[in-house]
Amino acid sequence: MDTARPTVESLPAEPLARLLAVMAWLRDRRHGCPWDIEQSFRTIAPYTIEEAYEVADAIARGDLPALKEELGDLLLQVVYHAQMAHEAGAFDFTDVAAAIADKMVDRHPHVFGDAKVATAEAQTVSWEARKAAERAAKKSDDARPAGALDGIALALPALLRAEKIQKRAARVGFDWKDTAPVIDKIEEELDELRAELARGTVAQDRLTDELGDVLFAVANLARHLKIDPEAALRATNDKFERRFRYIERRLAEGGRTPSNATLEEMEALWQEAKSGV
Repeated sequence: MDTARPTVESLPAEPLARLLAVMAWLRDRRHGCPWDIEQSFRTIAPYTIEEAYEVADAIARGDLPALKEELGDLLLQVVYHAQMAHEAGAFDFTDVAAAIADKMVDRHPHVFGDAKVATAEAQTVSWEARKAAERAAKKSDDARPAGALDGIALALPALLRAEKIQKRAARVGFDWKDTAPVIDKIEEELDELRAELARGTVAQDRLTDELGDVLFAVANLARHLKIDPEAALRATNDKFERRFRYIERRLAEGGRTPSNATLEEMEALWQEAKSGV
């Protein structure tokens, strides 16, 4: 890179080239931003995850102007990681773009080849089969046989990872055929949690284990019902927030706050909020 200090006029006009140049200058050891220079893949990763969630939030709110902005923020994360990889001599943004384009062509032979796929469901089956073949190819030099659960990212949110684990297990036949036994499993796990609580003094690790089993079983029910558990929980979070804010507003009308109200008073207001009063 030129050692001269960058100027706005020196940046390319084409949007993607401009963004790549901005990122390169931010990381420039002589003229860049001190904060950007000291970042690493590990320190930037949390921001990448946060930006993906903000994209999902804009979609959930149906806010297209916000979606445009959040997609830009997410694109910046891709550019940031690619720039750091380029500095390390590993790959650059062009390599990232070329690899994903090639992958999409390979996974859509019904679009870019002669294969026939009649429905979205059939495409999902084909997609997963190709992904499994890719994982097996990557493990060809590994002595351990390829497993159904290989390649599921450890850093995924736990609820999303649970769903992915269950989907992979289901593809090889380890699954119930309908929801009834899934609900029975939830009740079984709740009974085990109740049994631990009934013991009186219970080790925290035992409670953590049993509660984890309950959450895993609930995630499995969401999968069987074809409901995104993350989306369902986000909606419930929003619902709880609306109703609790209603309690706060009603109490504030009398110059009070939840901290000096009784549980019975707040429960009555909660029921008002539920009924839309």
